[in-house]
Amino acid sequence: MSCPSLGYVMFNNSKGTLVQISLYAIMAALVCVGTLLFRIPNPMGGYFNVGDVMIFISALTFGPAVGGIAGGIGSSLADVIGYPVFAIPTLCIKGIEGFLAGLITNRKALSRDILAVVLAGSEMIIGYFVVETYLWGIGQALLEVPGNVAQIAIGGVVGIPIAIVLRRRLSAISI
Repeated sequence: MSCPSLGYVMFNNSKGTLVQISLYAIMAALVCVGTLLFRIPNPMGGYFNVGDVMIFISALTFGPAVGGIAGGIGSSLADVIGYPVFAIPTLCIKGIEGFLAGLITNRKALSRDILAVVLAGSEMIIGYFVVETYLWGIGQALLEVPGNVAQIAIGGVVGIPIAIVLRRRLSAISI
């Protein structure tokens, strides 16, 4: 079985299941590290990060299951370490973001990758806007929107080309 099918096919043997679980764990760890490694604080007490790059790489390369699990768990773990008030909302928001990106891409057309990033990124921006409006009010939540838009833009600009290269390289590898 070739590697690109990992996000779309449930394995029927123990070796395949082990590979799939390992992939979930590795990609979640990479999302967590990407979120924690490069952080720029913002005036609201949150931070700009590059975790979305890894979410998009996970989702666009391996599909909705890997993207959703890696995005939700990896980002949420990073919030537990630095911003625990956001851990549960992040689990949902980033999990849905990764799932949507993996679901929308067809892993063949650049236009579908871009659409996946735009729609999944919009879900992330709206999700955090709703949570931040609840926590701090609409005025403060609006101040966070430009940073979230920039985070998605950078996630797509960096993540899409890397996912394209990975899909090409991984298609030649057999498990």
